[in-house]
Amino acid sequence: MEFDPKVFFDALTSPAFREGAIVAILLTTAAQLTAVGIGLVLAAMRESGNVLLRGASWTYVWVFRAIPTLVQLFFVWNALPQLFPALREEWFSPFLAAWVALSMNEGAYMAEITRGGLLAIDEGQKLAGRALGMKPWSVFRRVTLPQLIRVIIPPTANEFITMLKVTSLASAISLQELLTTTQRNISITFKFAEFYAAAAIYYLVIVSIFMVVQNWLERRFRWTSQGRAVGVVGGLTGLGGR
Repeated sequence: MEFDPKVFFDALTSPAFREGAIVAILLTTAAQLTAVGIGLVLAAMRESGNVLLRGASWTYVWVFRAIPTLVQLFFVWNALPQLFPALREEWFSPFLAAWVALSMNEGAYMAEITRGGLLAIDEGQKLAGRALGMKPWSVFRRVTLPQLIRVIIPPTANEFITMLKVTSLASAISLQELLTTTQRNISITFKFAEFYAAAAIYYLVIVSIFMVVQNWLERRFRWTSQGRAVGVVGGLTGLGGR
């Protein structure tokens, strides 16, 4: 069977493919942003002096990195409603289930990325901030966080791209994202090459756009060695009177 350009271009411009791509982008963005928050909390717990907090953080990372993502999706979608009857209502949609599962899974990876970023920051800068009378929250917000963002942008961007591809697993719980739309059309027409090619183009475009955003963010937070030293010292000096 030959490749049919008309089927390919019809799929590429179809509303169904656009809607599937939008669902994939929304799920990726929501899950990644939630995972960043989870990772930040877990990383802070891991660096805490409290043994229970460190143990809870380590256990979370261990569990969610060890269990396959697809198993976690099935557990949230099928098992949780069995345990919690409130989740059997219509409000608990495939999108919500996928968001919960992917956020919790990705949170474990973001915890390690964030912890690595925190370890990369010179402890002396935090001590200098405290010596100037800054409160711990101010030290984190004005000294630690800007440097942390700069360090974790590249690995977080990689995780975002991976997340975009992982959202295709949500087709297993009937979420109408890009891969689900592709497979539904293939099951009707048996035009594998045309529809898979159209889906691949969508993923390439989305990832390419995000790579441009990633490069912009990296330039925005890139410091030269001299600028970094002057900026941190100047910032701490300027904040000393607050």
